[in-house]
Amino acid sequence: MKIKWLGHSCFLVTAASGASLLTDPYDSRDYPGRLLYAPLEETPGLAPDVVTVSHGHADHGNVEAVQGSPIILREATEQVEAAGFSIRGLPMFHDSQEGSRRGSDVVFIIGTDGLSICHLGDLGHELSEEQAKAIGSIDVLLIPVGGFFTIDAAAATRIWERLAPPVTLPMHYRNDKCLFEIEGVGKFLEGKAGVEHPGTSEIGLEKENLPAGPKIVVLEHAN
Repeated sequence: MKIKWLGHSCFLVTAASGASLLTDPYDSRDYPGRLLYAPLEETPGLAPDVVTVSHGHADHGNVEAVQGSPIILREATEQVEAAGFSIRGLPMFHDSQEGSRRGSDVVFIIGTDGLSICHLGDLGHELSEEQAKAIGSIDVLLIPVGGFFTIDAAAATRIWERLAPPVTLPMHYRNDKCLFEIEGVGKFLEGKAGVEHPGTSEIGLEKENLPAGPKIVVLEHAN
């Protein structure tokens, strides 16, 4: 399995079969001067089989940008099979007031090639014991760390410690292409061991080769 970070909270997951799944496609045109990732419409060959959308904000729900006729999942759902992926959607919130400020958020658990990926979307609160149990054991965690619109670095750290995935990919933080008033990735990385900067936008993972200890991989955005 390969995971490629296009930017923001948008990842392209490609299974060994060649089937692909795209998470939270952004629309940079809705945020001129603030979201500078290359438009997804200009990404060559972006025709995933499945698209997951954690919530409807424009920086996460731009399904019109992808080519083809993908299966689109926007709601919490029991486990479904789509293009060789096993997918569950868990209902969460975009804020710490049960959605009263920013609405809902769907956390997707995605399985393929014997690996389990958790994409937290724009999670805005810490996990209850019941919510953490519902997520269960995962191999890869895609977690927002920038704060303000989502959990901040401190809350992200507590969730990371609680879920204890072998591999974690930070997302939704300030960088050269995201000028939102949020923090960069540095605060989340402070004091943590096992941090890697491979200098690429993509990593390949296999169940039998997962790291023994927790690894945080900071990818370069592809767009």
